[in-house]
Amino acid sequence: MPQLPSAAPPPAEFAPAPVPVPEDLCRAPLPLRGRTALVTGAGRRAGIGYAVARRMAAYGASVYLHHHVPHDAAMPWGADRPEEVAAEVRGALGDPGARIVHGPGDLSEPDAPAELVARAADALGGRLDILVANHALSGSDGPLDAIDAAMLDAHWAVDTRSVILLVQAYARLRTALPARTPGGRVVMMTSGQDIAGGMPGEIAYALQKGALASVTRSLATTLAEYAVTVNTVNPGPVDTGYLTGEAYGQVASMFPGGRWGMPDDPARLIAWLATDEAGWITGQVIDSEGGFRR
Repeated sequence: MPQLPSAAPPPAEFAPAPVPVPEDLCRAPLPLRGRTALVTGAGRRAGIGYAVARRMAAYGASVYLHHHVPHDAAMPWGADRPEEVAAEVRGALGDPGARIVHGPGDLSEPDAPAELVARAADALGGRLDILVANHALSGSDGPLDAIDAAMLDAHWAVDTRSVILLVQAYARLRTALPARTPGGRVVMMTSGQDIAGGMPGEIAYALQKGALASVTRSLATTLAEYAVTVNTVNPGPVDTGYLTGEAYGQVASMFPGGRWGMPDDPARLIAWLATDEAGWITGQVIDSEGGFRR
């Protein structure tokens, strides 16, 4: 069947004028401009916290980066210099008027979470809009037969107790603001402990991360009256430099895409949860695993 010639496009001078996008459908180029954020566990360039901080800075937020160098220095991957990490996050700033600040904190200490929230709020102009509790204790764990009370207590103090105390201190700051001040966000981090197979080799860690997943909805209900959303993200296996060699390749093969998750993969989700576009999402535990097959 012969093909009919296609119609020639109209001359440019007769082309229809573009229809303006309705204002309520336009995306802000800097969706976190004017907001302030505290990101814990953001002391390593290879980590999720660093990627979250860079994303939020690129979206216009002022960010306080928490770090605990002694913890990272004791791990096989080692520690980065906090001032260098902060400088690289500062280089991603979307709003030249925003600020990047960093500071230490041993969150295993009972008073440290409230002190950190107060310090971050003061450094960022007296207000804190976004809390991302990304820190966790590495090591000091094992299967059921290997764990002991010290391991359980250490993970409880860092992975769970400190997160709840951070949220408590953050909530007290929010209650001092005018009623229902918008933009309040809390994001916690969990792991794959509730998915098929669980984490039988990391009982202490899995227990405490499971507690955060379980309390997400309760915290969301508690903070809803203050216009604060609370969500928890499970990033799945992310290449933060903790695994190499044959084991690294085995994990990569369990992803349909053939690669590990990278820190910026969960960071994109977490940064988006902090924007106004995610204002109707709260009380959720969200898996961001790239289809990881256990």
